[in-house]
Amino acid sequence: MDNIALIESFGDFKDEKGISKIDLMAIIEDSLKTLLRKRFDSDDHFDVIVNPDKGDFQIFLNKTIVEDEMSEDDDLEIEITEAKKIDPTFEVGEDFTMEIPVAQLGRRNILTLKQILATKLQEHNNAMLYDQFRDRIGEIVIGEIHHIRHKHVILLDDEGNEFILPKENQIPSDFFKKGENIRAIVETVDFKGSKPQIIISRTAPKFLEKLLELEIPEIQDGTIILKKAVRIPGEKAKIAVDAYDDRIDPVGACVGVKGSRIHGVVRELRNENIDVIQWSKNPEIMVKRALGNVTINKIDINEETNYALVYTPVEEISKVIGKQGQNIRLASWLSGYEIDVFREASEDDDVDLREFNDDIEQWILDEFKKVGLTTAKSVLDKDTASLLNMVDLEEETIDDVKRILKEEFED
Repeated sequence: MDNIALIESFGDFKDEKGISKIDLMAIIEDSLKTLLRKRFDSDDHFDVIVNPDKGDFQIFLNKTIVEDEMSEDDDLEIEITEAKKIDPTFEVGEDFTMEIPVAQLGRRNILTLKQILATKLQEHNNAMLYDQFRDRIGEIVIGEIHHIRHKHVILLDDEGNEFILPKENQIPSDFFKKGENIRAIVETVDFKGSKPQIIISRTAPKFLEKLLELEIPEIQDGTIILKKAVRIPGEKAKIAVDAYDDRIDPVGACVGVKGSRIHGVVRELRNENIDVIQWSKNPEIMVKRALGNVTINKIDINEETNYALVYTPVEEISKVIGKQGQNIRLASWLSGYEIDVFREASEDDDVDLREFNDDIEQWILDEFKKVGLTTAKSVLDKDTASLLNMVDLEEETIDDVKRILKEEFED
């Protein structure tokens, strides 16, 4: 096999992987030197010349000219008589350079060279792939579902690059079919062995941010600033936006007429409910906006500890907290403040004793009703001594009832 044939045997690989001619030649040179080190323990006495224009290479061995019968290493030394056959002007001690045809390396070494070259080409491709996707961390990629496994899904993009979507990075309501195209962001790129592993995610807040950039031109061109996005994947999300120009309504621009602009994002996220609020530097305003459309009477802010105590009417508690605590959690993440709620009871706020029949036996409740005490506050307003004179109950029972009723009005 001559030099040209050896290079051309890797032509398909070069074309498929997009390796440039210059890079391929550098890899060939490195591979040849690796082989020479294996064969001769060192490549110090060799020169490798690769010609990217012609697509060939040459190997030259530099020997030292010695006196006849004084050669100790035929690979590195040549006797003067042999040297003068090439050039009569040679003298002992001079360097003698000769070209080594690839065929002279032997069939086994040529096969070894091909293996080394294939390995280095693969290493080069892996390094290129790693660098390419390290630069794309946080960007959206599109891949076709190739394999669906219990703990992850494997996708391939148009160039055959493999992405891994772990179960924990999937939206809970995600349901995939083989051959389906889906979007996600590049989360991490690391080497697993010698091969780069590209992990993608559909649950990261960054995925929501990038989807919004795609759907809302004003975010993409910088007219609207996406300050922060937080989410409970597949359930609920909150985003804070702002605008450099006070004449622009950033919330309206993001939502669109009848939610037209944000519908596409909601569908992509499996109907994740998205609240859009306007960012504020004022912590109190920011906390209030982050909690959404709820009645708040007062907010105590501690900026040193990033703590907010929110005072709200009893009937608003469930709205402030939200389903499974989602609203208050997201509001805390978005505002950067730990939020607690203080339930404020109005003077006329009271609870009928019938509401306590799960905690207090009915016959005990009936004793209070007999004397006109039908609400929790009507009982709590009386001291124990007065109640002992009014109802036929033991002091211990009365104390237990008052304890249960008090819990209803505590934080």
